[in-house]
Amino acid sequence: MTTAETDLKLSDGRTLHVYDAPPDGADPRLVAFWHHGTPNIGVPPEPLFPAAAQHGIRWVSYDRPGYGGSTPHPGRDIASAAVDVSSVADALGIGQFAVMGHSGGGSHALACGALLPQRVVGVVCVAAMAPSDAQGLDWFAGMAASGEARLRAAAAGRAAMQAHLASTEWDPEEFTPADHAAVEGAWSWLGTVAGKALEGGPDGQVDDELAYVAPWGFDPGQVRAPALFLHGDQDRVAPVSHGRWLAERTPSAELWLRPGDGHISVLNSAAAALGWLGEHT
Repeated sequence: MTTAETDLKLSDGRTLHVYDAPPDGADPRLVAFWHHGTPNIGVPPEPLFPAAAQHGIRWVSYDRPGYGGSTPHPGRDIASAAVDVSSVADALGIGQFAVMGHSGGGSHALACGALLPQRVVGVVCVAAMAPSDAQGLDWFAGMAASGEARLRAAAAGRAAMQAHLASTEWDPEEFTPADHAAVEGAWSWLGTVAGKALEGGPDGQVDDELAYVAPWGFDPGQVRAPALFLHGDQDRVAPVSHGRWLAERTPSAELWLRPGDGHISVLNSAAAALGWLGEHT
């Protein structure tokens, strides 16, 4: 797959940096919007290119506001992803599409499923977090201590979040041994995109973290398209209880739990998830 990059000027004056990667030598059977995690840029997931080509999937994606080439959008909520995705789809002449996201990107993908019901034909959420106000969910239970501290700082506001990021380093204990093996192997690509995301400063991550602990602006129960939740039962970033909570409240949901997998190693099942997407759309 060859990825084309363009800058899309929005009506509010912001710019979104957009990526478009169609399958080589064939018309796509399905367009899938990729939603990246935190902190990442939006370049489509290269480890999934072979599976996407097999299923005739055209990847479209963008740097979330504040990352890479996209203008910051302070105060954005998770729901705002639906507006941005709709703008990108309109600009590219795309009518209907699927959405897929990993980690925080899963929540943004779910927003599109909930708020663009006439356009979204399928949803895949990999290792996604539930809303911070999720009823009946002990939201922090099972999180690594450093992840909990980061999100509690976000709940205290922008200044506290900025100070937290400036005074702490990433804690490798957030990842399981299986996660570290995945990052050193098949998913080493994630380290590259995370590095690029942080080159431009912390704005994108700050706005992401603030959005995760604020009201989402939609309810997972609004999703009507087929939805797959893929989660590792050892996840220390978004504990498996989050995946269960989301699946229980999404009427069209199917839940795939992966024993022994963490937040990154669960991506080893993402190619199979693309197959599920092809079968259900």
